[in-house]
Amino acid sequence: MAIEVLKERYSSRIREVVLGATPEQGGTRTHTITIGGDSTLPFLHFEGEVPHRPVVAVEVLDRVPEWSPTLTKYYEDVLDDPAAWAKKAVEQYAADLIYLKLQSADPELGDSSPEQCARTVKDVLGAVGVPLIVVGSGNEEKDNQVLPAVAEAAAGENLLLGIATQDNYKTLTAACMVHKHNIIAQSPIDINICKQLNILISEMNLPLDRIVIDTSIGALGYGIEYSYSIMERTRLGGLTGDKMLGMPVFCNVGYEVGRTKEFNAGVAEFPGWGPQEERGIVWEAMTATALLQAGGHIVVMRHPEAIKLVKKNIDAMMQKNGF
Repeated sequence: MAIEVLKERYSSRIREVVLGATPEQGGTRTHTITIGGDSTLPFLHFEGEVPHRPVVAVEVLDRVPEWSPTLTKYYEDVLDDPAAWAKKAVEQYAADLIYLKLQSADPELGDSSPEQCARTVKDVLGAVGVPLIVVGSGNEEKDNQVLPAVAEAAAGENLLLGIATQDNYKTLTAACMVHKHNIIAQSPIDINICKQLNILISEMNLPLDRIVIDTSIGALGYGIEYSYSIMERTRLGGLTGDKMLGMPVFCNVGYEVGRTKEFNAGVAEFPGWGPQEERGIVWEAMTATALLQAGGHIVVMRHPEAIKLVKKNIDAMMQKNGF
């Protein structure tokens, strides 16, 4: 007797967003990457389409980071050269995208000028062929100077630029409109603010297919359940026809995991926790895979071994299930 599997059918789908531009499209990338387009919950191939696999972006900073030695040892030969760092991330660690954080623009961490930051972006573009995500330092006043300069210098490259927040979205939105880039719209784990920010950005006439949602996340053990819930509600809203929630989702995994005690504490401090590096790898991989199940389309990562595990998981989850 055949078993009938009940299947959910949704009235809409997640919008597709294209990242990068090839020479034929006015850029210099070797290829573009499309995210989104799903007509079902994550990886439920039997219920709908999952046309594009989630992607892994590797984080690169424009200054030497204060990261755990269990991580920096993989990049120690390139930490002072973002272009070389990006090249290594692509060629050795299989980065689908480069996530370039212009941390040195922070007035307390170098105060790099907008011109210096734009040159760094151009250098990284010249070193790799994958699409780029570029974000500011997090100092909103300085980012309002830096990101428009970056957008202009990289016109035609179809970057994903961030971070736009409810209190600081107008300058970046305008730069993305003028120079034809995509934007990361970040909200503080609040679906109502998420939706409102997307409305505000779209009211400035940036097309909805140029917006990527960052609902904000917590790492494993640090609020991941709440992050998962908000992401899942966002995905369901998009699938059931809410246009202001129907965009792909961005997850800054490496940054959040890199702040946890479990990633940074040595064996001497917590001998029962096991080897620090192994623990850190699992913490980052588990955080990323959980958020992919919640509806993430881009996960930003740091540790090469965690990246391998997550890519292996994505390969497995993209296999069609036969119901």
